[in-house]
Amino acid sequence: MQDNHRPEPDDIRRAAGGDSGQGHTERSTDTTQTFGHDSDLSFVPFGAELNEAELEAIEALPKGSALLIVRSGPTTGARYLLDTDVTTVGRHPEADIFFDDVTVSRRHAEITRTGNTFELVDQRSLNGTYVNGERADRATLRNGSEVRVGKFRLNFFVSPADLTQVTEG
Repeated sequence: MQDNHRPEPDDIRRAAGGDSGQGHTERSTDTTQTFGHDSDLSFVPFGAELNEAELEAIEALPKGSALLIVRSGPTTGARYLLDTDVTTVGRHPEADIFFDDVTVSRRHAEITRTGNTFELVDQRSLNGTYVNGERADRATLRNGSEVRVGKFRLNFFVSPADLTQVTEG
């Protein structure tokens, strides 16, 4: 299956450097591994495939909070509550959302909350951050948005109490 193809180190070097894999480039500042964007960034929304536990977790969200659910990647099924004004995402062990994978930069992204609005801000990560299949330096997250950080695909859900307020207001 094409979607499960994992690029080999030589593939990564050719894609990044354009040479035929003859030379090696030393990188001393970061060990984030790039991945083949062409095959890895297909955007297929997950929205309708929530299980009962995920639906219950979303229903139980307090006002002013949101939930990220990992839909694909090494920690599929993990849920992260967003209930602070700034949530850090990255490979650094002190990140609020810690993804221990070489496709994730140490300080990959931040999710900021202003009132009931959540915004994803890329922190100049090597592989970029994607929202609904589009690379984004900064993007407002909407209910059901898909976020991609490295090889992790997540869905974003706001508190149902905040959804009703938006609908009524």
